[in-house]
Amino acid sequence: MNPYRLAALPAVALTLAFAGAAPASASPAKPAPLPCHASMSNTHPADYTTVDVQVRTAGLAKVVTVAHYRTTNHQKKRKANAAGRAKVPYYISGATPGYKVKVTVKVSKGGRSGSCSTSFMPHR
Repeated sequence: MNPYRLAALPAVALTLAFAGAAPASASPAKPAPLPCHASMSNTHPADYTTVDVQVRTAGLAKVVTVAHYRTTNHQKKRKANAAGRAKVPYYISGATPGYKVKVTVKVSKGGRSGSCSTSFMPHR
């Protein structure tokens, strides 16, 4: 047997073993978004009443809501309970009747985040 041929075998085997490996520059997969679902306790509240944004997400997640009124935005922060529920009250003072108020919700926990939205329309 040829001694030069035997010396080349380990290098060929080593090359084949790493042929299927991912390149070192490949970035890790982006984490899945955190679940987020928002709804209103009342979608047509009267002025001068309180309406709740009801959020479902991961347990103990940070919850930030923003109600986008016609002339201003109101932000509130809460933490979801262990079951992933958060209730964020908004007092509806003299909001513009018939103007759809969008409420955006952002949730985060452990490097993951998610978002959702809901809305309500005040009336007199």
